[in-house]
Amino acid sequence: MLRFIVFLAAALLVSQAQATEAGWALLRDGGHVVLLRHANAPGTGDPANFDIEKCATQRNLSERGRQQARRIGALFAARAAPVEKVLTSNYCRCLDTARLAFGDRLVEQSEALDFMRGDEEGNAGKAAALKQLILDYTDAANLVLVVNEDVVQQLLGASIREAEAIIVNRSSDALHVAGRIRFN
Repeated sequence: MLRFIVFLAAALLVSQAQATEAGWALLRDGGHVVLLRHANAPGTGDPANFDIEKCATQRNLSERGRQQARRIGALFAARAAPVEKVLTSNYCRCLDTARLAFGDRLVEQSEALDFMRGDEEGNAGKAAALKQLILDYTDAANLVLVVNEDVVQQLLGASIREAEAIIVNRSSDALHVAGRIRFN
């Protein structure tokens, strides 16, 4: 039984590594949209006194998360994955991930990525606008969107781990997962 469990674990690791390599191959070609979930920020949700303008009221990156973010940027550079622009949510964990990974030059804050708890109507409107932005993207380099999990869930119906990237496949009017890259 133990051998079977070890075999399954090894097969899963190989499968994840192959998926990550396939994701990098897509990004080297450019022209893709990447949904990147922020790096490690311990806990779930935000405190009751949450204020998007005040980092002290939010879940923030841990030291591990800051290291992950720097590693993400180093891997994008080492893997020659061209990045045109990085749009980030105003949540501090997303903004810090974007800045640590890609530097201030490429990073722009976007309220369209700020899905708010309890604002289903507003979030649905933001999701529709994001979907159109992704469908219309035609630049030669990649566009990275640094987001919280709920954005990915609403756009793709997919789950995403912290410090994971999903490369989006765009068809005429739909978005799908084309590949994944795990950084942790």
